Amino acid sequence: MITRIASQEKTARWRQQLDEAITRPDALLQALELAPSQLPDMVGAHGLFRLKVPNSYVARMKKGDPSDPLLLQILPQARELEPQPAGYTTDPVGDLPASPLPGLIHKYHGRVLLITSPACAVHCRYCFRRQFPYQDALTSRDHWPAALDYIAGDASIAEVILSGGDPLMLPDAQLARIAAQLADIPHLQTLRIHTRLPVVIPARVDDALLGWLSETPLQTVIVIHCNHPAEIDDELAAALRRLANAGTRLFNQSVLLRGVNDDPATLATLSRRLFDCQTQPYYLHLLDKVDGAAHFDVEPARASAIHDALSARLPGYLVPRLVQDLPGQPAKRALHHG
Repeated sequence: MITRIASQEKTARWRQQLDEAITRPDALLQALELAPSQLPDMVGAHGLFRLKVPNSYVARMKKGDPSDPLLLQILPQARELEPQPAGYTTDPVGDLPASPLPGLIHKYHGRVLLITSPACAVHCRYCFRRQFPYQDALTSRDHWPAALDYIAGDASIAEVILSGGDPLMLPDAQLARIAAQLADIPHLQTLRIHTRLPVVIPARVDDALLGWLSETPLQTVIVIHCNHPAEIDDELAAALRRLANAGTRLFNQSVLLRGVNDDPATLATLSRRLFDCQTQPYYLHLLDKVDGAAHFDVEPARASAIHDALSARLPGYLVPRLVQDLPGQPAKRALHHG
């Protein structure tokens, strides 16, 4: 199986798209026919957290529109360099104190998270791990045996979550090996993958990925990260349906972002389009308060009002839970509202 996957990956279309991603602010402005006068505001923030966006994602943006909701998610802005309000940190969800081993995070009962890759296909400006010390925490070959021993030694762990970065940045042959090693641990039941890569490069859902996902004896769950209905084009819809038809359960997590999706009509359309693609709306997160992202914040009271209005528009099974991830808590905190 792994040999077959390796041969398929030699010409993987998604890797070519990844290699051709836009990484220069001037190239992004040119591709979207935006004024070069915006470049000075981008350069400083780009130096702090570098621009990276695949052309397949840029193609879904409206040319000439500096307020395009997809553009705002990846556009370096001078506001990232301004002093941040109190409470904004480099580790807003408390990952580091909950890491008993390099690359392994054990915050919640019954499941652990593995940092499998430091890289992403896109650099989202609100990313809560934009300043994560991957060089210290990456689960490398040296760390991997210890992580497996930790999981095998705790029978309460039923689920392993692959995260990053983005775990689907790894070659499928390597992911297949990881899945096989985890499947050998008797008490594990579920392999969950958190990824944004199929959203920005739908070609990532290819035969190699579907092959090892369909062959692992573990129950497979993929949680994608889609924030706006304009992200769901025909190619992404087809990719999600392929995953679902291969037996993987699909969920979506969104982040509530000021100026991007902070209105109930947009979120309702997103939920309907996701469901049409066999993907269940799961969580709507309040912004994790990471340094540089304060301009995206939506206050909890307004977030609750938006969620109330969303609930009034949709049947309950299409309404994602409004949650906040707080350090040191036994679970994500649901925002209760009337």
